[in-house]
Amino acid sequence: MEIKLLNLQTKQVIAKEVKVAYRFWSRFKGLMLTKNMPDNLALHISPCPSIHTFFMRYPIDVLYLNNRKEIVGTEESLVPGKIGKRFSKTESVIELPAGRIKDTSTTVGQTVAFIETRK
Repeated sequence: MEIKLLNLQTKQVIAKEVKVAYRFWSRFKGLMLTKNMPDNLALHISPCPSIHTFFMRYPIDVLYLNNRKEIVGTEESLVPGKIGKRFSKTESVIELPAGRIKDTSTTVGQTVAFIETRK
């Protein structure tokens, strides 16, 4: 099974492959020490109210989601070594390749869905 990330308002696929970090160690590690992030990949971290980019080598885009998968905040091209913003009601975070938010016209107030597909 693969999981893709879909913007429910625009019907656009934001990421063709979503990796999940739902356990302590996978949330703790996140994207630290990885060399790059493929264009169609996303990392969903839950529960997670905020993130940092310490020990990362590249910038990322970030979607902050509430419990209904509505986007309550975004950050574009968050560079390595920074602490992400905090947005009220954030329950999970999606990390994306830098530029993906702009490329997909994703904005605060939109809702995303995780769609399971068979390979």
